[in-house]
Amino acid sequence: MTNRGSSGSERRPGAPALDLDQLLKDPDIKVIVTCGSGGVGKTTTAAALALRAAEQGRKVVVLTIDPARRLAQSLGLTELDNTPRRVPGVGDSASSDGALLAMMLDMKRTFDDVVSAHTTPEKAEQIFANPFYQSLSASFAGTQEYMAMEKLSQLRNQLVENGQWDLIVVDTPPSRSALDFLDAPQRLGRFLDGRMIRLLSAPARAGGKAYLKVVSASFGIFTKVMTKILGNDLLGNVSAFVASLETMFGGFRERAEQTYELLKASDTAFVVVASPEPDALREASFFVERLQQEEMPLAGVILNRVHSAEANLSTQRALAAAERLAEASTPDPSTELAAAALAVHAEFAESARQDYAMIGRFAAAHPDIAQRTVPALATDVHDLAGLRAIGDALAG
Repeated sequence: MTNRGSSGSERRPGAPALDLDQLLKDPDIKVIVTCGSGGVGKTTTAAALALRAAEQGRKVVVLTIDPARRLAQSLGLTELDNTPRRVPGVGDSASSDGALLAMMLDMKRTFDDVVSAHTTPEKAEQIFANPFYQSLSASFAGTQEYMAMEKLSQLRNQLVENGQWDLIVVDTPPSRSALDFLDAPQRLGRFLDGRMIRLLSAPARAGGKAYLKVVSASFGIFTKVMTKILGNDLLGNVSAFVASLETMFGGFRERAEQTYELLKASDTAFVVVASPEPDALREASFFVERLQQEEMPLAGVILNRVHSAEANLSTQRALAAAERLAEASTPDPSTELAAAALAVHAEFAESARQDYAMIGRFAAAHPDIAQRTVPALATDVHDLAGLRAIGDALAG
């Protein structure tokens, strides 16, 4: 495990501070993967990291696997698709070498690209027209993770071959499935080597009639039922699809395994994003432990939306002062305003106390994991200016 941190103002007891500027400026870092539960600001964090790296001179492409549109909105783009799009207003000056491109994983289009790249045009058209392929490429469980691995492999190869970008920032889905792509090579292998796939591909290899001689009676009953429910051509479509992709998927599995190994390399950094809430920190602990188990290079944890308050005025003192104002004088606008301000401060102070208590417990459970706290903002981030403010906070 790689743990990149340094001392700084964001140090918590037992936890080194995460130096994100050092990470972004390091030319040896080629891939940064952000992961975390939903609602913790992970997409905004990924966009802010990518923007900051671009404005420091790096050529960055940020890829979101999250199907929501938050990344496009925060970058001021009307849409994102499977092709990297240049973000206007970043790296446009003559003095800047940086650039920022953004894209969103299109699962079906990526699948189509894989087919087109590894089969003849005629065979590709047959596959695209296959109803089973149309269903598989759009909604089959696990396809998103397979295609995420494939797209990351494509981007990584482009980085090496033509230097269009020198840093890839990946925004993963907002759930524990964010790390499912780590299992893609093994899951794909189990899928392709499974008994059902071998049975379904038998008709194409045996010409159909021979297949009927080798299947069992129970399997024959099963296929009749499924054919009645899903259509007469079901087994033919499945068999033709599996036979068409049999050799192509072997190469895809190999690339997925290569990409998995690249993610374990020293030029990759994983960043876990959380907020100081019990559920989010439990998810963060899951991500940290899973990454350590897989021996992935974990840079550290970013804790978003942390409340802060004036340390010299505690919750108790603020509430006591507000109460004295209410009791000691005749109510007037200025007194009421002061009491209300003290009450608001008391709420912030209590939130800050709870936040740092949660952060302290997380640090005690993971004392060697670098942390960076980001203060809670009054408004949502929806433009480049807001992302720059987040980038400044991330840099401490």
